[in-house]
Amino acid sequence: MSADVRALAAQALAQVALHGASLREAMEHHAPKLPDARDRALLMALVSDGARWWPRFDAALDRLLDRPLRRKEPAVHALLVLGLVQLEVLELADYAAVAATVEAVRALKRPPLAGLVNAVLRRWQRERATHLAALDAQPETRHAHPRWLAQAIAHDWPAQAEAVMTADNREPPLMLRANRRRTDRDALAGRLRLDGQAAEPHAWLADAIVLPHSTDVTRLPGFADGLFAVQDGAAQIAADLAGVRDGQRVLDACAAPGGKACHLLERADVALTALEFEPKRAGRIRENLARLHLRADVRVGDAGDPAAWWDGQPFDRILVDAPCSATGVLRRRPDVRLHRRLDDIAALAAQQRRILDALWPLLAPGGRLLYITCSLLRAENEGVVEPFLAAHADAHVVPFGLPVGQAAAAGWQILPGDGDLDGMYYAAIEKSASP
Repeated sequence: MSADVRALAAQALAQVALHGASLREAMEHHAPKLPDARDRALLMALVSDGARWWPRFDAALDRLLDRPLRRKEPAVHALLVLGLVQLEVLELADYAAVAATVEAVRALKRPPLAGLVNAVLRRWQRERATHLAALDAQPETRHAHPRWLAQAIAHDWPAQAEAVMTADNREPPLMLRANRRRTDRDALAGRLRLDGQAAEPHAWLADAIVLPHSTDVTRLPGFADGLFAVQDGAAQIAADLAGVRDGQRVLDACAAPGGKACHLLERADVALTALEFEPKRAGRIRENLARLHLRADVRVGDAGDPAAWWDGQPFDRILVDAPCSATGVLRRRPDVRLHRRLDDIAALAAQQRRILDALWPLLAPGGRLLYITCSLLRAENEGVVEPFLAAHADAHVVPFGLPVGQAAAAGWQILPGDGDLDGMYYAAIEKSASP
């Protein structure tokens, strides 16, 4: 069965790395083929690590192969990347890693290529030190980041660039958010520990529980009853900064999958509108609301075109969790590094400015807008907020500090790994009260 799992992993990884599929899409396609939960977990681990380390070991194969296999045999090429990942990242025994990879070639129904795969992996073992030295000489292959991104991080965060890219390649902890409408955080943590989980309340996030490793959360006690949701601690900060109070009207303008919207509803009795551009993703918001026993007005629409969905009544709080490059969450979404391009950044910044400008008139005087991205690139963060502030005399920044991260001009930047959190940018902007 392990050969079949590795063969499926190679097919899935080829779809992600060479054909543009997301990790989620690849898993949804291939995981149902494996009835055993342990095999599905292995599949996810292999494809995730394969995507995470693809820029490093894909480059290594250019040194090991006389003729590339990417176009003619994409699954075999991906399998070779997985073979190197098993040897160098997962640190499996050499014999076991090579033997399992060669056997997976046969499971892919490509037995004539088994000898080539064996020879490439054996050559790597013989010449390992030379190849590793060459890969480590460049930041993009040392840290498995595309060149443009490695350069952008070094430009925006020169003192932290090495730490950021190192953090991007570490397994993040699993963070849960206790639903305070239905349970107490400490009681939930205790229940999880009784179930054998190493669950601990977060040191300074009021609703967060930390587990050291990922697991099937649907099997944890309390999931089906809506006692908690999965949400990284960096995202949980939004509820603290929003400062919602009972009776307020709240807009979550780019809401899917609904984590921040649900957190606000758990904090206060507010009339919340959750807006999402894509109908399918709006369905995920509804699913999460239902499981957590919460209610909101879920609408499908363009945040940059309020005339199509707004009822004309101002909001006391607006969350703009803007579409962004997702460069702050590579440790959780390793496939992003394979799909994002430098040209995307200017287009995303233009969209972010469009949304901010469109939503500002919807905010009531004295109200607060939170601008949020899961990006660490300044062009999407202060590069968007500062021109917005300059263009709106009635907008002013609310200063704040957090236990982790650093001030970033008009807001606050958490870099990947700061406090073991995801990378995220926040700016709190208030509208002047009416005279």
